[in-house]
Amino acid sequence: MSFAVERRPFTRAAVASAVTTVLALFTAAPANTAPTRDDLTEDAVQAYVYGYPLVLMKATEQSSTNVTGPDPSTIRAPINQFAKAAGVPGPDQKSVVSPNVDTLYTQAWLDLSAEPVVLHVPDTSGRYYLMPILSAWTDVIASVGKRTTGTQAGDYAITGPDWHGTLPAGVKQIKSPTDTAWILGRTQLNGPSDLPAVQALVSKYDIRPLSAYGDTSYKPPQGRVDPNVPGTAPKHLVQRMDAQAFYSRLAAAMAANPPAPADAPVVAKLARLGIHPGKAFDLDALPPDTAKALQRSLSEGQKRIQAAVTGLGKNVNGWRVATDLGTYGTNYTLRAATGWQGLGANLPQDAVYPINFVDSTGRQLSGADRYTIHFPPGRTPPANAFWSVTMYTPDGFLVPNPINRYEVGHTAEATANPDGSVDLYIQHDAPAADKKANWLPAPSGRFNVMLRMYWPRQSVINGTWAPPPIVRTQ
Repeated sequence: MSFAVERRPFTRAAVASAVTTVLALFTAAPANTAPTRDDLTEDAVQAYVYGYPLVLMKATEQSSTNVTGPDPSTIRAPINQFAKAAGVPGPDQKSVVSPNVDTLYTQAWLDLSAEPVVLHVPDTSGRYYLMPILSAWTDVIASVGKRTTGTQAGDYAITGPDWHGTLPAGVKQIKSPTDTAWILGRTQLNGPSDLPAVQALVSKYDIRPLSAYGDTSYKPPQGRVDPNVPGTAPKHLVQRMDAQAFYSRLAAAMAANPPAPADAPVVAKLARLGIHPGKAFDLDALPPDTAKALQRSLSEGQKRIQAAVTGLGKNVNGWRVATDLGTYGTNYTLRAATGWQGLGANLPQDAVYPINFVDSTGRQLSGADRYTIHFPPGRTPPANAFWSVTMYTPDGFLVPNPINRYEVGHTAEATANPDGSVDLYIQHDAPAADKKANWLPAPSGRFNVMLRMYWPRQSVINGTWAPPPIVRTQ
């Protein structure tokens, strides 16, 4: 049994000591020097890029937990409770970008400040499932599931940075470096007919405080709806924040979710800009040059993040293949760009999601044309769990079509040719009858496709296997 765990100290005291020590070094400057306007501007942009994932996570947490009880239709639930999707999304659902139709989602937002929270998973009888646990800074701190812990039943206590104690026998500890944590679970779904079995299994997933462990009469408390929490999508909400709002939220969130010791240099920059963990941020009280730099950092920081999004992963036959997500160290730009593109990225050992917008000639994919993806014999996507190719509109939503098929390869199992090769047909109009089994319906206009590989083999991660190009046939 193994876990993918962040390699960092997990006590707030250790973090505070390291940050304080390095702050003294980085904030001490000769008396005759002062930061230039360019220095201030760059420091402010770095502050925005650094803080963006944490602010986005907190906004997402607030939105996702602002309900009185679990809601399967929106996959929202109060803090420390599971939200369990009742089914897979369709083209009419716009709450999630690039939704997955291969699995049933199960998610929970955790507050570990008072006590640990225990995750219970049932015996899945060999069925693939994945329960990645992310810190408030979006790093995957552990990954419970078939790849790491098998499919037998298990209990896992997620503990906060300040917790010290003894766990009940048989409960395994997962240390979180932050009081906020996020479980974004997925359970394999083998087509519509498999839904009742998966729903029955998912109903057995459980989250509860450690103090309620083993209490068969425990009922989770009712949540509370805060009318002050905006209904705006978290990503849009953060993008529209002014400097006062953004940096106030960053300072507040850093109090419960301490930076890593390796972050001390950028934390020192934040301090010079008037941003301190747990202290009220006041833009108007700052020197005019500093205030202006922080105001400019919003647009400039977003530009820097968006530029990094276009460079996520490597270009492999037209596909953008990223195998370095899930843990970021001090690569703050990669972390921010990943959050911007799709919050909650998995470790590459758990899932790799190449995405493609163009054909083999570099031309934008469009329903005006027809395409083929050809996998030679023995060269279908090498995944220990399963793989699929899903169709999306340019905005990242599923495409309505007459056969209600949104992916091919898994729930719509791809049919092999006599020689063992596999051809997928991507087009707007239906192909010939002998090709319909492998048809992925496209819209009439522009689109993109995503190749999902769950539990990919090492050849995917090290790049010795490459997804084939999308070839235009007309």
